[in-house]
Amino acid sequence: MQRSIRLSLSLAGTAALALASLPLAIRPAGAQEAPAAVAEPKAETTEAADLGVMGVNLRDAVKFNYGFQGALQGAGTPNQAGIGAFIPLHVGSSSVAFVDVLVNANFSDYSGYSSIINTDVSGTTFSTSTRLGYRWLNGNRSWMYGVNAGYDSRPMATGGTDTGVAVTGSQTVFFQQLAAGLEAVSNTWNFNAYALVPVGDLEQQLNSVYQGGALNTYGLDIGYSITPQLKASIGYYHQDRSEEEVDGSGVRGRLAYNLTNGLTVGANLSYDQAFETRVSADLKYRFGANGYGAPSIRKQQPVVMPVIQALSTTPANRDVRVHDEVCYGYGRPYYWCF
Repeated sequence: MQRSIRLSLSLAGTAALALASLPLAIRPAGAQEAPAAVAEPKAETTEAADLGVMGVNLRDAVKFNYGFQGALQGAGTPNQAGIGAFIPLHVGSSSVAFVDVLVNANFSDYSGYSSIINTDVSGTTFSTSTRLGYRWLNGNRSWMYGVNAGYDSRPMATGGTDTGVAVTGSQTVFFQQLAAGLEAVSNTWNFNAYALVPVGDLEQQLNSVYQGGALNTYGLDIGYSITPQLKASIGYYHQDRSEEEVDGSGVRGRLAYNLTNGLTVGANLSYDQAFETRVSADLKYRFGANGYGAPSIRKQQPVVMPVIQALSTTPANRDVRVHDEVCYGYGRPYYWCF
């Protein structure tokens, strides 16, 4: 009896081995379906992995984009609105050379609240900003690095004061600066170091009492992506202009939210001894921006967005910052300013 059982098991094992060695085409239908069902998830997993940041063609992702931007007055900066464009000059397999241009209309300050401390900015002038830059991705595309430099101009019309001091001879003056920046952006963090260096006529007479000067500003902003749509940053800056008796540091914070493709709103808070506490807001929209893998469209690829989108974003810190001070000439105030 036991010998019969052992013989049956031996025959069954031999038959199983023979079935396993048969070609797939002649196996029974039931034996073919199981391996195929097991293989399909593996193929899907491989395909999903191929859809990551390494599979992005930058020539498809980095495109010309343009639109408008606006901002409320801040620490030495005006109420403004204008148009801008990001223009790729060359897109390689892992790098982009570009030029970014802005033209803004600068408007009057809020009544009784000077953006430059004493003298009210009044009337409308047009400022410009240009950045020439180069950005590239590291080997595994987890970081984007960039360098940019350019030129900014700011005509500034002036009017009365919010100090109660009567002035005459209000002037429209012209300031300009050279600028440079360094960038580093990952899926979560971003770093932006910048320098704004005025050139030309650094100090100019605004009226019979006050003179104004463009500030040297050097800073570093550190940002964090709370969600793909919401970003926060904190920054440190140092500003100086000896004629204005300005020489100190400041801090600023920012929250920015991407409402939809290319439309971003931001809120800013800064503090320093020269301007004290300043609150401002800004708005930017770019046609054609964020079209590739935008958070509101392709939420299944959130990891790709920050690094790839950073290649075609508009560089920050474009304003010529101005501060004014009482003019003293020959040891006497006010009347010897001209």
